[in-house]
Amino acid sequence: MSIQANKYKNIIFDLGGVILNIDYDLTAKAFSQLGLPNFKDLFSKAQQEKVFDLYEKGLITSDDFRDALNNSMKTKVSPDTIDAAWNAMLLDLPSTRLELLKKVKQTHRTFLLSNTNEIHIQWFYNSLQQHFGVSGLSGYFEQVYLSYEIQLRKPDAEIFNYVLDRNQLDPAETLFIDDSPQHIESAKKLGIQTYWLDVKKEDIADLFVL
Repeated sequence: MSIQANKYKNIIFDLGGVILNIDYDLTAKAFSQLGLPNFKDLFSKAQQEKVFDLYEKGLITSDDFRDALNNSMKTKVSPDTIDAAWNAMLLDLPSTRLELLKKVKQTHRTFLLSNTNEIHIQWFYNSLQQHFGVSGLSGYFEQVYLSYEIQLRKPDAEIFNYVLDRNQLDPAETLFIDDSPQHIESAKKLGIQTYWLDVKKEDIADLFVL
C-alpha cells in the first residue's frame, strides 16, 4: 500500500503508533507488577475507563490521575513509580519519520491530532530534546492539537470538527492517518479521507509518494 500525497491538500497525523512507536502491553505489564493485574481490562486502545478519558481530556490533573491509579492498587507507590509504569508504553521515534514530516510539510498543510496527556507529553518532549535536540513538534506541523489541551478526544466528532473549522479545511481534501480503527471510522463519517495504519505491517515513513 502507498499514500498518494498529491491527492490531498491537508494531512492530519496521529502521534502514538503512527509517529511514535508504542506498546500498550508494556504498561499493562508494569502495572501488573505494581499490583494492578486488571490494568489491561481498564485501559486499551479501543476502550478505556472514565478516569483515562478524563485525563486525556485534561479534565483531571496528573495528581488526580496518579491518585486514581494508586487507589486501585493494594499497595500505594510513589508518583515517579506511577509515571514510569504509565510511560512504559512509549518507545522510540525513528528519525526517518521526522524526515518524512519535514518533507510533507513543504508541500502540504500538516497537523498533529493526538489523544494524549501531560505525563506522556512531558516524557515525549524530553525524549525529543535528548535524541534530536528539539523541544517539541511544532516545527514539523502547521498546528499541533493535543486532547488534554483542547479538552476533546478522538473518536468524538467534535475534535475532528474542531480541527476542520479552526483551519478551514475541506474534509474531501484532507487525509487523516491513524492506527485506531474507531478513530478512522469517526473521521470517515465526517467526509474526511482516511488511512488506517497497520502498525504491525507498515511504517508511515515507507508509505508516502510525494
